[in-house]
Amino acid sequence: MNRPFYWHYLEKTEGIPNPMSITLVTTGNDIEGEMIHFGSPRLRQIYSTASELGAYIRLFEKVENKNNNNNTPLHPWLMINMTISYLCDRKKETLHSFGLHLLNGTIIEDFYEKTSRISFTPKIPDYCFTLSPIIKISSGIKRIEEKIEKMIEDDDHSWAGQAKIRRQHDLDLLEKFYEDVEELPESYHIEKKALYEQYDPKIQVAFVNAGVFYLSNEQFFKLASSR
Repeated sequence: MNRPFYWHYLEKTEGIPNPMSITLVTTGNDIEGEMIHFGSPRLRQIYSTASELGAYIRLFEKVENKNNNNNTPLHPWLMINMTISYLCDRKKETLHSFGLHLLNGTIIEDFYEKTSRISFTPKIPDYCFTLSPIIKISSGIKRIEEKIEKMIEDDDHSWAGQAKIRRQHDLDLLEKFYEDVEELPESYHIEKKALYEQYDPKIQVAFVNAGVFYLSNEQFFKLASSR
């Protein structure tokens, strides 16, 4: 709600927050509120804030220890969500979630889906302790990047050749259109350049968000067996 000084003041004074509320309306009914739709400023603000504040997180598995004499070790996992986009005149985008065990280097695909049913908490549960990572975060990121590069390398890239065939077809049409013109105008060069840019095959890998998740031995073995 664009009240940064208010929240800064509360943090300093340890005051009781009084958050504002807003009703967002997505259909044209009689509900009183702010109408939002794709492209609206408020929706862009929500997306931007979620992207900024949700870029990184640290969570602990919600473990209930019935026997307080035994402390539960929690294994550190690095999770990274990324998108791989194949771009030309068409676009194919896939979302990938990887989890890397920061003790032995095990990499699990579809990590988010495989842990979505686990209950997490932002604070370490009672009678639990975290195992110290052996693999640094920077090294873990590098290992996941290498796996993504290998995935892309092993993928079918026939789409790139097909894009070049479609580009050549449009280039032939362009040449046909200007074949009787003695001095090619600037528009010809602009259109030709645009065709090369439109059909040029490229691959983009984009970071979505990441986090460190601490999981129990039970969940570790479940994930390890799902590879």
